[in-house]
Amino acid sequence: MAAAKKRTLSGIEDVGDRKAKVIKDSGEKRHIAALILARGGSKGIPLKNIKVLAGVPLIGWVLRAAVDSKQFDSVWVSTDHDDIEKVAKAWGAQVHRRSPEVSKDSSSSLDTIQEFVRLNPEVDVICHIQATSPCLHPFHLKEALEMITKQGFTSVFSVVRQHHFRWQEVKKGGSVATQSLNLDPSNRPRRQDWDGELCENGSFYIYTRATIERGLQGGRWAYYEMLPEYSVDIDVDIDWPVAEQRVLRFGYFGLDKPEVVRLLLCNVSGCLTDGRVLISVSGEEMVSVNTRDTMGIRMLQREGVEVILISSSEDLLTKALADNLSQRTGCEVRQLGKDIQCEVKAMMDDKDLDWKEVAYMGNDAPDVDCLNLAGLSAVPRDAPVVAINAAKYSCHSAAGLGAVREFSEHILLLKKKAKSQMEQDRIHRNTF
Repeated sequence: MAAAKKRTLSGIEDVGDRKAKVIKDSGEKRHIAALILARGGSKGIPLKNIKVLAGVPLIGWVLRAAVDSKQFDSVWVSTDHDDIEKVAKAWGAQVHRRSPEVSKDSSSSLDTIQEFVRLNPEVDVICHIQATSPCLHPFHLKEALEMITKQGFTSVFSVVRQHHFRWQEVKKGGSVATQSLNLDPSNRPRRQDWDGELCENGSFYIYTRATIERGLQGGRWAYYEMLPEYSVDIDVDIDWPVAEQRVLRFGYFGLDKPEVVRLLLCNVSGCLTDGRVLISVSGEEMVSVNTRDTMGIRMLQREGVEVILISSSEDLLTKALADNLSQRTGCEVRQLGKDIQCEVKAMMDDKDLDWKEVAYMGNDAPDVDCLNLAGLSAVPRDAPVVAINAAKYSCHSAAGLGAVREFSEHILLLKKKAKSQMEQDRIHRNTF
């Protein structure tokens, strides 16, 4: 595979896959910690840090990148809110429960980071990652940390190159003429003739402990330039749909490759249906199935993904109802017992499948193990918190109202994204 590339002060530099060894002056290994600040009292978007973006809690995107980078001795979320704490732990982070003194609207990031450093004396290097930067990838963190560990900088921050002509602000009603701040209006450069300007994009800031203790950026500063497609920041509601489209195209979806998904296991009750069973006067049982969901199933089948509908022992389907569902969807319908994980594993063994080749859609506590183990997993919007925290994707749609269609489209999007990446890798190999 072609080497990754990073932008530095001197331009484009090839970066091999080398492991950073962080050594103190005494020869002792330094402790590097990732820290995400996630206060519950966001003014722009309430509980913004755990609001679902493209099927994942916002904070989950950066936690996934931090954990998968394998560069940190510990990964932390600093919060004052119970729900954020639950989500953080579900995504593999430890929690720093910040004090009321640093949880005020007037509290600064520095106040919280310094409190964290005081309470964790073993930490030597802190990578402060912004929860609102969902297009962060592990390679960004790895390359930036090497500027601390290998090049000797004491403060590294992320930037993006922008090509904006800036003008001096004139207060409303003022008669003073505005002045250009970064160009000669009589000789406006073409975009391709101008390098632009480097602006902080707020994705991350890395400091040594000594730098934090005396302030934020200080000592030997350096910037790490990220490409514009990875520079996404969410502050107000209007940013959300734009960020969602960007993250679906440029976000980091984890170490497992989604193109290997060959089987979708989908619960009937609470996923394909809304969980209700209607009983006629004559005693006939009926359920409602949305045509959008059945179309989603057919889309997967056309792409070679087998779909099996499952029903637990608590939601027994009559044979007639199961036969009707099978005929309408073109899927096998299987009744599972109380040990869902064991029966699913036996089904996978029969088909010679691994967990990474399986997508699972569940809706409650009995599904948690399978939601955690499956390569891709999802729950409807109205699933309980215990299931949402275990799933890798949370649907915008409710059960029986398009959730299966939405997850089907998500699976196909990831397969398409992965195939595109494989094609790019093939091009790189053939070219170089």
